[in-house]
Amino acid sequence: MGKYLLILLILASANSFAEVNKWVDGQGRVHYSDQPPPPDARAEALRSTSVAASGVAGTGEQTFVQQEAALKKSQLAQQKDAAQAAAKQANADALKSNCEAAQQNLRSLQSGARIMDVNASGERYYLDDSQRQQRIDKVQQDISNLCK
Repeated sequence: MGKYLLILLILASANSFAEVNKWVDGQGRVHYSDQPPPPDARAEALRSTSVAASGVAGTGEQTFVQQEAALKKSQLAQQKDAAQAAAKQANADALKSNCEAAQQNLRSLQSGARIMDVNASGERYYLDDSQRQQRIDKVQQDISNLCK
């Protein structure tokens, strides 16, 4: 059974190296065929037997495989560019968000309202004036770094 399947596949693949022609008839219709076009038609060989068998184009035209590889290469380049642009935009959005959060934090610290925090043991305490000033200085440094 297996050898018959192998023979069938070999016979079916024999046509894959056939020459493919594109031609336009007298009425302007485009035809694709593995048969040679009529002599009065404008014809173009899309894939010739020698090109398909050898994989090398002798007329300076690209083979289907080369065109496919070029297309995949350009698609990968476009995807890479899109990913870089998306990453750059996400980075810019995160930077803007962090800048806005730091500015809000500075406004809260400068408002004069009592600020409560939690220490390492989980106890709540209020910031005194020196602690508040230290935090204001740190937040201003953060703002100078983040908001450019």
